[in-house]
Amino acid sequence: MTENKFIFTSESVSEGHPDKICDQISDAVVDYYLANCEHPDMARVACETMVTTNKVFIAGEVRGDGRLAKVNKDEITDIARRVIKSIGYEQDSFHWKNVDVNINLHSQSVDISRGVDAREKNEEGAGDQGIMFGHATKETDVLMPMPIQLSHELLKKIRENRVAGKLIGLGPDAKSQFSITYKDNKPINVYSVVLSIQHTLEYNTKKIRELVVPIINDILPEGWTCPEERIFINPTGKFEIGGPHGDAGLTGRKIVVDTYGGVCPHGGGAFSGKDPSKVDRSGAYVARYITKNLVAAGLAEKCTLQLAYIIGVAKPISIFLDTHNTSSFSNLDLVEGIKKLFDLTPAGIRKMLDLAKPIYQKTSFFGHFGRESTKDGFFTWENIDKVDLLKKEFL
Repeated sequence: MTENKFIFTSESVSEGHPDKICDQISDAVVDYYLANCEHPDMARVACETMVTTNKVFIAGEVRGDGRLAKVNKDEITDIARRVIKSIGYEQDSFHWKNVDVNINLHSQSVDISRGVDAREKNEEGAGDQGIMFGHATKETDVLMPMPIQLSHELLKKIRENRVAGKLIGLGPDAKSQFSITYKDNKPINVYSVVLSIQHTLEYNTKKIRELVVPIINDILPEGWTCPEERIFINPTGKFEIGGPHGDAGLTGRKIVVDTYGGVCPHGGGAFSGKDPSKVDRSGAYVARYITKNLVAAGLAEKCTLQLAYIIGVAKPISIFLDTHNTSSFSNLDLVEGIKKLFDLTPAGIRKMLDLAKPIYQKTSFFGHFGRESTKDGFFTWENIDKVDLLKKEFL
């Protein structure tokens, strides 16, 4: 019998990666509207950001009420500067104090709002057409795929150490990549690790390696090791020119990093810069919520859920579930249970997950999934509070 063994790879990027700077600024604008509108359920934001050498461009469509009925460019400029400062950019080529911020935000199209807003007897419709995927697996404690989770964890630990002053000389721009060996569809060890991280002139690869290899070893599951020759640190030899000066950034260019690392399909829609009326975001969040609760309830060891929506229509036009031959229940029966137990209209999702709150900037780096939910309403889609209902329905 042929041994079922393979290697799968996922990557992550740090909070200082140019694309992630953009995601954070766009989501900070979303939070600004949700925090300051008199009726946050009616706030609408579709905000895109681009960064390059000492420049930030913010564009898109917004709708607010009260004092946010008109776009306040000064306040949004301050938001962009605060985000850049919080990341740690004080480089000559990209400094929060000196960066030139250009804002081009205007009102949301009435053709979109006509289909999205609840009017008289009509339900609130989806903010766009699209397909969204959710996924969960027993590979890790947080029910995420191992390759993407380790990629995130390494960059989280590096950020913690850098902010604490333990990695002086390393910059905020970084990328990680983990290749994981699988046997019989279960992760058994790490095959290779890649870390590229910005640094100052006096830091060479050997010195950086001495700093970061212990962090890599610390995050690996018990009993796992990676051979030294397959730990690649700054493979080009140096990474002094980083951030937006080295590579322009755009909102929504790290959608696989944001989700499951390529383990399951992606619908193509980015999350950051979008208020929860956009099902690109809220639909993906509820799809993760459903799959995580299904796996936590013991109804499958791994599952992938697809939702599809039509602009202006409240309920999904289709629901598809794949349990990857890990469930004793049919996919069709599980889908019927999902329809019964979860309100998948935009308004229902927003209420169920409490999404009309300023909670989004924190989601915009280190992944939107596999994070810890908090009592103050962050990452509610990571809760497993539907387990008892699912068990009652199926067990």
